[in-house]
Amino acid sequence: MSVWALGLNHTTAPLDLRGRFAFALDQIAPTLQSLRSSFASGRHPQVEAAIISTCNRTEIYCASEHAALDHTFGWLAQSGGVAPALLRSHAYTLHDGEAARHAFRVASGLDSMVLGEAQILGQMKDAVRAAETAGALGSTLNQLFQRSFAVAKEVRTATEIGAHSISMAAAAVRLAGQLFEDLRKTRVLFVGAGEMIDLAATHFAAKEPKAIAIANRTLERGEKLASRFGGEAMRLADLPSRLAEFDIIVSCTASTLPIIGLGAVERALKARKHRPMFMVDLAVPRDIEPEVKALED
Repeated sequence: MSVWALGLNHTTAPLDLRGRFAFALDQIAPTLQSLRSSFASGRHPQVEAAIISTCNRTEIYCASEHAALDHTFGWLAQSGGVAPALLRSHAYTLHDGEAARHAFRVASGLDSMVLGEAQILGQMKDAVRAAETAGALGSTLNQLFQRSFAVAKEVRTATEIGAHSISMAAAAVRLAGQLFEDLRKTRVLFVGAGEMIDLAATHFAAKEPKAIAIANRTLERGEKLASRFGGEAMRLADLPSRLAEFDIIVSCTASTLPIIGLGAVERALKARKHRPMFMVDLAVPRDIEPEVKALED
């Protein structure tokens, strides 16, 4: 069997391009079905496939009797609505042993933006489960990923890579601590209610801020998370009118379009009389319009 992988990550592709190839976990099964169907019409009727999609990367792993890298590139470029040449200029490709070694590095946190972060391992396991559920995983890729997980465990046991590593959420707290004299006097708003926001809220709650709020499309889910941190839940629709109340905003939703616009932030800053706001966008595609970073305060 031949194994091949292609992907783009935080070191090879700008965020806006990565955003075109971001797949939410519930999109993985139909996306894999589309990919495998595209192979079935050619010379590769039986292709194993898995897709790993996180904030920092999208990677496709395939296994078949014969490698079909050009076909995989064409399919991915079409799915993201970009020219194959543009995708190629920002992607990396790997074959057989190289693909396995790369999977080991990703699982171990060696290929992450924050070196040694542990969250990627859970995300890879979720991706493998999604591929299994979709019936897209065969014995070759299954072995590859199971070995990756074993290597990641060994790396964490035998080395100190995890001893000093921090997650993106912890990094946000650390930066907030440098910007605000006392985090206990800050009001923090989290936009979204997924795994990353759960992690970020846990880190911020440990600093005992003055107030915590969760804004989410589904109010019930927001309330569930807010109750854990003694915070309040609000509807996403109320966000523009209430933005000015918060010193720190951390956003990570699955929205395909920005949900915090330049105008809303300009109005919030004016209402705050130029008291600074710290805004962190952990979503891919973006939740906060990129023009916001050019604003004063």
